[in-house]
Amino acid sequence: MKQFTTITSFCLPIRTENIDTDQIIPARFLKTTSREELGKFLFYNWRFDEKGRPKSNEFDGSNHRTRQILIVGNNFGCGSSREHAAWALVDYGFKIIISSSFGDIFYNNSLKNGLLPVVLTPNELEELFTVIEKQSDILITVDLDKQMVSIPDINKNYKFPIDAFRKTCLLKGVDELGYIISFERQIKSFESKHRSFITR
Repeated sequence: MKQFTTITSFCLPIRTENIDTDQIIPARFLKTTSREELGKFLFYNWRFDEKGRPKSNEFDGSNHRTRQILIVGNNFGCGSSREHAAWALVDYGFKIIISSSFGDIFYNNSLKNGLLPVVLTPNELEELFTVIEKQSDILITVDLDKQMVSIPDINKNYKFPIDAFRKTCLLKGVDELGYIISFERQIKSFESKHRSFITR
């Protein structure tokens, strides 16, 4: 994974609640085990009709690809436990998803794939939606180190929680295995001092 840095971006707001993983990426696109090029299938049934023709939706316009922050309604990523949902969002270009709650498995899959799920209170999320709907070109800053969502133009700040281990992995740009491997020297040193306990 790439190291997570402070992100400042425009946002794509979608107020819909209970968006499940089948809406994020339909089941018919899950035949691949590659994480690449899944972005073109993101929200496919929302964006295209049965003949593959674009439909009118929140993704209209040429500038949505520059928006690295997706703001969505409550309970995002519920439903089946497909990691492809996180892969598709990352491949499309999103780095942060903001909601008031997430499906548990989707939340963990996101963190494992370098996608930051930010949980705000329902009131904070509503306030954020209102601001963006009034001014679509307003910039939002997400600082993982400070665990803060900020709207500099109006001096608004929202603190968000995250597990300390997951935060460290994102800041270092490693998954769980990569984090363990980063201590390889210390592990080998420990093993060399306790060889009598090693069974073969």
